[in-house]
Amino acid sequence: MKKTKKAVKKKTREEESLRDIKVRVIGVGGGGGSIISGVSSSLSRVSFVAVNTDNHALSEVTKKKKIRGVAFGKKLTGGLGTGMDAKLGKQAAEEDIEDIKKLFKEQDIVIFVSSLGGGTGSGALPVFSEAAKEMGCLVYGLFTLPFSFEGEKKMKIAKEAVKESKDNLHAITILPNEKIFGIVDKNTPLKKALTVMNENLAENLNGLIETIYETGLVNIDFADVRAVLKNKKGGKKLTYLSTVEGRLEEGAEEIVRRAISNPIYPYKITSSHGILFNITGGKDIGLTDISSISESIAKNTDDNAKIIVGIMQKNKYKDKVRVALLATGCQTDFFKKELDEAQEEQGKPVRKPAKSVGEKKKKEKPKTEKPEQETKRKEEKKDKITIVPSAGAGVYSTEEVSKKPETQDEKEILEEEEKWEKPSFLRKFN
Repeated sequence: MKKTKKAVKKKTREEESLRDIKVRVIGVGGGGGSIISGVSSSLSRVSFVAVNTDNHALSEVTKKKKIRGVAFGKKLTGGLGTGMDAKLGKQAAEEDIEDIKKLFKEQDIVIFVSSLGGGTGSGALPVFSEAAKEMGCLVYGLFTLPFSFEGEKKMKIAKEAVKESKDNLHAITILPNEKIFGIVDKNTPLKKALTVMNENLAENLNGLIETIYETGLVNIDFADVRAVLKNKKGGKKLTYLSTVEGRLEEGAEEIVRRAISNPIYPYKITSSHGILFNITGGKDIGLTDISSISESIAKNTDDNAKIIVGIMQKNKYKDKVRVALLATGCQTDFFKKELDEAQEEQGKPVRKPAKSVGEKKKKEKPKTEKPEQETKRKEEKKDKITIVPSAGAGVYSTEEVSKKPETQDEKEILEEEEKWEKPSFLRKFN
């Protein structure tokens, strides 16, 4: 009898420890503040902080009670912002870094959210991310990049910010604004389009947060999340985060196809070295459904990827299933030019250019595997996950669609950017 009581108490302490995990989402700069303002109402259990050099922009964001506002660099900027001067943004962050560090105290995960390309977000990000890492936090960066029509200067500032911050970030998610036209019609009003993007981000983040906090039949805990995000195999930190819901009648393959083919990403999970996914279903979800989903995801990853699977049951998911997926170690050529330039500066050999079609044809055809070798390789891949996969899952890929916005949308965005890049006292607000 005493042993039973002792076991119950121990379980209660473990559950309490799980609930004490602290996740803080920090919007850096005007764009970052705007994003967390859009997603905060959809997320629970996490704290939200907006940090900015612009007092007026900060006051707008903090009208939502869930968001705490912190101004920095007042002596340097007078609370008027930094325009597109990233150097000024960096100096402003350094000026008040001791106060900013307080935001990272006792936090387990810090998620920086920023629309890169301006002065405050791009300039302060390297300073803040370094401080968060030094404070022992698991640091995740989730960034949007400028539209192509906003000009090369903004894109250069954005890419430079990522390059300067990457050593301080355990994981990085890149979301080019251009990809928004892969999820909305080109005639969609700008405000509605940005709302859809925020809803997409909120859904993806919510899937991750639910995975961290809630217990399941097969549980994923904070240690698993940390293991995947800190996995530095090959030094690749690019991260894919996606959450989808679907009906079981759609089939596992279709649900997984949507989970791994989110059109807002400029990269796929095929090269990922760390995969964490959580399957949530009702009481009617069967082992066959779980196995099919697990196998389909595994087939779309690197053969040597570390895969962690979680399973939850909830009454509200009757006849439905939800898949929350986190994949690290993705690859993209998006920063190829910048990486080559950095290598040249350091005296390192630049990567060789891609071979021409004629050269590729000269390559010997790869040797086909013998049936027994192919069978062995497939069996080894199955062993990576705790669920025994069922047969029949397929590999899917979808072509990403990127459409240019209408002229009116471009005008609205540029006008908005121009307004926020001016000092506060020169702005005209409606």
